[in-house]
Amino acid sequence: MINIDEMTKLDLEEIKNEMTEFDDFWNCDILKSELESKDTIYLVAKENDNIVGFAGIWVAPFEIDIMNIAVRKDMRNKKIATMLMEKLLEISRNSGKEEITLEVNENNIPAIKLYEKFMFEKVGIRKKYYKDGDAIIMTRKLK
Repeated sequence: MINIDEMTKLDLEEIKNEMTEFDDFWNCDILKSELESKDTIYLVAKENDNIVGFAGIWVAPFEIDIMNIAVRKDMRNKKIATMLMEKLLEISRNSGKEEITLEVNENNIPAIKLYEKFMFEKVGIRKKYYKDGDAIIMTRKLK
């Protein structure tokens, strides 16, 4: 059974020790500063107390930005990203903000399909945002 909870500093240490199990999302110093920010909310997905995924949002003045959704390579295709997204959207709807935005690598087809499943629409491109491609900007209304 997968449980979704708010990320703690102990969770961050576990993620740090298992960096190779996740794709190259960021580094742990950036993730630590994100976790410590008053403007972000980070979640972890756990199975038997082991972290199998995590996700975070930044609550900006007028919108919410999804910072990342990461699932362990060996745990993909088990609906963990879907569960994290559902929880992020629940939190976001309760924030009073009107929309939620994200950037996704144009080459990350599984992620794009996930976001489209949740009614995100492509609204722009950030050229050369990633080392291996452009970023597609996607957004959706929360209300």
